[in-house]
Amino acid sequence: MSNGLYRLSTANQYDIAIRNVSQRQSALSGLQENLTSGKRVVRPSDDPVAAAQAERAQTRLTRNATDLRALDTQRNTMMLAESALGQAGDAMQAFRELVVSAGNGAYTQTERDAIVQQLVGLRDQILGYANRKDASGLPLFQGLGSAQSPFTGTAASVEFKGLQGQHASGNTQIAKVLDGDAAWMSVPTGNGVFEVARNTSNTGKVWADVGQITDPSAFYASAPGGYEIKFFTESDGTASFSISPAPTAGTISPNIGPHPLNAARYAYQSPTDIGFDGMSFKITGTPVAGDSFDVAPSQPSNVFAVLENAIGAIRDARKPDGSTDSGLLNHGIARGLNEIDSAMNRLQASRGLAGDLLNRADRIEADLDTRAVQLEDDRSRAEDLDMIKGISDFQNQQVGYEAALKSYAQVQQLSLFKFI
Repeated sequence: MSNGLYRLSTANQYDIAIRNVSQRQSALSGLQENLTSGKRVVRPSDDPVAAAQAERAQTRLTRNATDLRALDTQRNTMMLAESALGQAGDAMQAFRELVVSAGNGAYTQTERDAIVQQLVGLRDQILGYANRKDASGLPLFQGLGSAQSPFTGTAASVEFKGLQGQHASGNTQIAKVLDGDAAWMSVPTGNGVFEVARNTSNTGKVWADVGQITDPSAFYASAPGGYEIKFFTESDGTASFSISPAPTAGTISPNIGPHPLNAARYAYQSPTDIGFDGMSFKITGTPVAGDSFDVAPSQPSNVFAVLENAIGAIRDARKPDGSTDSGLLNHGIARGLNEIDSAMNRLQASRGLAGDLLNRADRIEADLDTRAVQLEDDRSRAEDLDMIKGISDFQNQQVGYEAALKSYAQVQQLSLFKFI
């Protein structure tokens, strides 16, 4: 044990007391700052590891919020596209009903001309839906392109100026525009497989329905490029028709057979179900020698051409004398209704895609909200203050600070000068 003597001066005691008070005051101030901010880590120096964890969580929260804002914009645009398709579908249905009414045998051609005016208005309205834009002025059906008006041209030859294709969706986003080519430009003619086209030079009152496939394996077995049905008047005044090139499979209708006066042709009576090479269609009416129909593979068309063809069939049915060409009218209406149905199916399919994307947006939003809660929890654990513990620590530090002040006051009284 050392026998050395230590001397503590009054100034040294003062310094120790003041340093103790200052430390406790600083600690008390820090705890008060924590309580005020509600954070355990106010600055990185308080806990570098926790500060880094909180910063990473905050960065991800910011990115998550950005994804939510972008998703909201995409969803609003897709809602506009879905609404435009719904309105176009309603207009198409109204158009179809007018086409059906135009086939009313009691109507005069003048009354049908009035219907044509309504049909033209609906056609222009539907074209407007196809070129509708969002709040930013971008077309809803531009596909992968950036054309300001994706659908341009005259009513009879509308062209798609966008870029065909559909934007992909991801884990945090959906496509905000639809492929206009798929929605509006992919409509097959006829029944979707083949079409029966009435020759424009026909003068008889004869028309055909759209037909159907009866045997896919035998379809177009004889002539992949198509057939011609041509009518003749035999010497006894009865009608007959030929099929060129000759089909390999015989007719399927029991009332069809060789004409008694010409075995190379078939006897015709209205209506006649003609079936050969895996296809069948009905021809109705009274043909004139030279009238013909072309049976050819279905061709790609579009919604606007379908509407224009239906309008043309009703408008062009007027003869110079003001009467109606019933053959042209009935054939055009039969074909038009089938193609209108196909066009409506395309629009409905695109509307279904829009609905699916909106459902996907709801699921993505729910995932992003869940992620935001998790990230906020991570950030909170890293830097937020446990208020109960913080208040307890503050009160304990406050008691210690008050004790330090009282101790310093007592030390101040320990001066030899007071006893001289």
